[in-house]
Amino acid sequence: MFNASDLKNFSKDDVLDLLGLETKKGPTDWLLPTLGAFSVGILLGAGLGLLIAPKPGAQLRDDLRNRLREGQDALANATSQSRTEAATRNV
Repeated sequence: MFNASDLKNFSKDDVLDLLGLETKKGPTDWLLPTLGAFSVGILLGAGLGLLIAPKPGAQLRDDLRNRLREGQDALANATSQSRTEAATRNV
């Protein structure tokens, strides 16, 4: 069985497990998985919406490709601008 010195090494969850109990679940234990599933549903819905959009596939792909390029260009410009500003501050 267990000695008193063994009990010093036990955590709260170990003792509760020996008794057949568990800690009470908080709001984050159910909220985070729910938000994750909700986010995946939103992404899948947006993807399906794009797939059944009224535009022809080639035109839709071209529009998406152009938007991605614009986003990449904006990100590259913002990155280079922040590097320039950081270099100016350090001098």
